[in-house]
Amino acid sequence: MDNGIIDLSIWQLLLAYIFVIIVLGILKLRAINRERELIIATLRMSVQLIIVGFLLTWVIENPHPLITTLIIIIMQGFAIYTVFSKFKGQLNPTLKRVIAAALPGGTLIVLLYFLFVVIRVEPIYDPQYFIPIAGMIVGNAMTGITLGVHTMVNRFTSDTAQVSEALILGATPKDASKSIIDEAFDSAIMPTINNMLGMGIIFLPGMMTGQILSGVLPVTAIMYQIGIMLGILGGVALTTFLFLRFGYRAFFNHQAQLIDNR
Repeated sequence: MDNGIIDLSIWQLLLAYIFVIIVLGILKLRAINRERELIIATLRMSVQLIIVGFLLTWVIENPHPLITTLIIIIMQGFAIYTVFSKFKGQLNPTLKRVIAAALPGGTLIVLLYFLFVVIRVEPIYDPQYFIPIAGMIVGNAMTGITLGVHTMVNRFTSDTAQVSEALILGATPKDASKSIIDEAFDSAIMPTINNMLGMGIIFLPGMMTGQILSGVLPVTAIMYQIGIMLGILGGVALTTFLFLRFGYRAFFNHQAQLIDNR
């Protein structure tokens, strides 16, 4: 124990895996065929976090702007790939280009503002702040844009007749798509808003809990948590806004006619 921080030994950590055994027992008892997935998920989580832990230790001890830049590029690349992989065969090239531009565009604007203006980190590439904050903003923005893409694609598929009718009556593609765009934006930001509503009363967020456990004063942890949640909200909203602002055009041709999104 150092400065109020209780270190976990390997043996203590292994005791937490009892919960995996309990869940496996429940799955077996209920004849739910998820044992293999649970074991793989547990192993992947453990191995990935251990590797990331050693990597972050080295990066934080050896800060360099090129390393930090490479890490954010990798984060963005994996986030874009994850969105693409969830919609195989549903995204045309134009929609993919918009996603690939909106995700890094929206998150980097929010991230740099948060680091430059809110926290005022010096140097800006300090991995101790840059990497975890970037991870939270990019990760949540990825989830938000995924929900936005899902709603938009489904609505354009199910509401083809309504959109076509609006076009026939003289509406522009933007006007004909307004209700779809509004619903997609709402679905993208709603999880973040729900988290904000329950935060502090229903649950304590991970970042705040981690800081308190590491010995940071609760008031300081709360201020950081409020700031990062507002940053996450901004990242999700701006990323989704940029995607929707230009993404709806992928469903129309140059003659303002609705096309099949394949």
